[in-house]
Amino acid sequence: MTKLITRRWLIGGTLMMTMMMLASAPAFAQSAVRVSSKIDTEGSLLGNMIIDVLRANGIATENKLQLGTTKIVRAAIIAGEIDIYPEYTGNGAFFFSDENNPAWKNAAAGYALVKKLDAEKNHLEWLTPAPADNTWAIAVRKDVAQKNHLRSLADLAKWLAAGGKFKLAASAEFIERSDALPAFEKAYGFKLSDAQLLTLAGGNTTVTIKAAAQQTSGVNAAMAYGTDGALAALGLVVLDDPKGIQPVYAPAPLVREATLAQYPRIKDLLNPVFRTLDGPTLRELNGKIAVEGEDAGRVAHDYLKAKGLIK
Repeated sequence: MTKLITRRWLIGGTLMMTMMMLASAPAFAQSAVRVSSKIDTEGSLLGNMIIDVLRANGIATENKLQLGTTKIVRAAIIAGEIDIYPEYTGNGAFFFSDENNPAWKNAAAGYALVKKLDAEKNHLEWLTPAPADNTWAIAVRKDVAQKNHLRSLADLAKWLAAGGKFKLAASAEFIERSDALPAFEKAYGFKLSDAQLLTLAGGNTTVTIKAAAQQTSGVNAAMAYGTDGALAALGLVVLDDPKGIQPVYAPAPLVREATLAQYPRIKDLLNPVFRTLDGPTLRELNGKIAVEGEDAGRVAHDYLKAKGLIK
C-alpha cells in the first residue's frame, strides 16, 4: 500500500510539476495576429497599414480586412474572433449609449473616456489616435449647393421646409443610428422621408458619394466622412455643422489586451504610424483609392515606405 501511495504521489506530483512548467514556459508557436477593418475605403487603408507594419517587424498576421459594418467588427473583437482593427474614438458614444456626454466633442477627452471604458468592460486597448477627425457629414452636389445657397445643415433645413428637392444616399447604419442622421434631424429640425433616402449596403462613402455625383435614382446628396478624399474631385461640398452635433472621430488601432500581452511591441510599432495621419494626409491617401483607383494595400505600403516607417 505504501508503494502504491508513493507511486501515486510521484505520478501526481510529476504531472503537477509538468503542468506548472508548461504554464510558465514561453509560447513557442505564437498565433498570427488577426487584423480586420470595416468595409469603407479608410478602413481598408488603415488596416493594410497595420498589416504592413506588423509583418515588416516579424509579427505574423492574418488578413481579415473589410469584415463588415461597425456592429459586425465590434462584435467580432469583443468575441475574440479578431485581434485588432482601426476604430474611431467618437463611436464610444454609441458603444456605451452615452451620446449626451460632452466629452465626445473633445478629441483628448473622448479618447481618454473610450480608452477607460473599453479597458474596464471589454479588455480592449486603444492605442494612440491619429490627429484627424473622420466625423460623419452630409455632402451635397456643388451645383445644388450653389443654386440654393446651401452652406450649412441649418441652410438645408430651411430649404427642405420650403419644399427643396433632396435625396440622400447613405448606409443603413447612418440612417438608423441615433448619433448619425437622426441626431442631425433633431438638432436642425428636419425629417427625411423614405422617398428622400437611398439606402446602400455597407458603410463605404465612396459608393454614396459616387451615387450623388452620378445622380443615381435622383440622389443629389451623400453620407460622407470628414477625411473623404473624393468629395472635391466628384463635385460635392460638405455642409457645415455649426451646432457641432457630431463627436470627434479620431482613428486609432483597437486591440485585444490578450493580443497586446502576447505582442507588446504592437503599441510601439503602430503609435508612430498613426501620429503621422492628420486630416489632409488621410484625404490625400483616401483620394488615391477612391478617385484614382489605386489599390488600398499599395497606397498604404507606398506611404509607409516614403515616411520611413517600414523598410
